[in-house]
Amino acid sequence: MSKILYRGNLFADYFQIYLRDEAYPDLPDDYTDETIARRLMAGPHAVILHTARNMTVPIHVEWHDQRPILDLDSYQHVVEARFDCPSGQLVLGGLMDYDRTAPRLPVKAGPLGVRVSFSGLDTLSEDGLEGDDRYRVQLWPGAEPVGVQVLKEWLPT
Repeated sequence: MSKILYRGNLFADYFQIYLRDEAYPDLPDDYTDETIARRLMAGPHAVILHTARNMTVPIHVEWHDQRPILDLDSYQHVVEARFDCPSGQLVLGGLMDYDRTAPRLPVKAGPLGVRVSFSGLDTLSEDGLEGDDRYRVQLWPGAEPVGVQVLKEWLPT
C-alpha cells in the first residue's frame, strides 16, 4: 500500500531539498565531494537531497507500508538511506524555505527508510537553469539501509 504525501515544486536553493523530523531542526552538514556526488546526505533525523539545478524543481514524495520494489531502469541515479522520525511528522523544504509554512508530511513514527530516484539529469540547459530533472522520494518504516547506499550512479559526461 502506498500513498502520495506531496506532489509539487520546491525551490532547491543551494541545490538542496530536505526532509526532517518536525521536532529536530538540525540538518546534516557533513559536506564532502563524496556526499555531494551521492546526491543524498543522512543525519540522525533528516536527509538532504542534492538536486541538479539551483532552481524550482518537481518533487514527488510517497509513503509505502513496506520497502518498495526497486526500479533502477526508469532512473539515472538511485540512492537510499535511513533516518529517524520520532514525532511522526516530516517537514519538506528547500534549504532557505520559511520553516513554518513548509509542507508537513505525516508518517509512521520511528526509523524510516528513504529512497531518492533522480531522472532527467542530462536535460539541463547549458546555463543549468532549465531542465526536465525530476525527483521521486519513497519512504517506508524500517531501520534499513544503514548509511547512504548508492544503488545506481549517474556520472555527467
